[in-house]
Amino acid sequence: MKKPRLMLVSVAVGALSLAGAMVLAPIHDACAQQARMSFAEDVAPVLKGWCVSCHQPGGEGYNASGLDLTSYDGLMKGTKFGPMVIPGQPDSSNLMVLIQGQAKIRMPFGHKALPSCLRNNIWSWIFQGAKNN
Repeated sequence: MKKPRLMLVSVAVGALSLAGAMVLAPIHDACAQQARMSFAEDVAPVLKGWCVSCHQPGGEGYNASGLDLTSYDGLMKGTKFGPMVIPGQPDSSNLMVLIQGQAKIRMPFGHKALPSCLRNNIWSWIFQGAKNN
């Protein structure tokens, strides 16, 4: 008698778990519901404070890669090696790979890593479509 009851309880728990999982918002939607990130307010100040000294015309980073971080257009143009930002895909964007230290070179080069809250803001902005807002 215990085995059928145990099986019934197992099936009921499994069904409730599946039903509960269907009610929860997918991860994508949960992230998208966060505060809207703005290039002008949330991303540009980070680039200006941490990156532009090298990544502007005439700067060492600009000369090495062609990346101009003085404007939205410069960021979205990317480097002579390819794009830096893929709107909606932060984990595939080279900008995130570099600032998260997932490449041989970590940015900002030769300096302390960006604080995680600033990396998270950039990640969210890219995730939300990397708009010029």
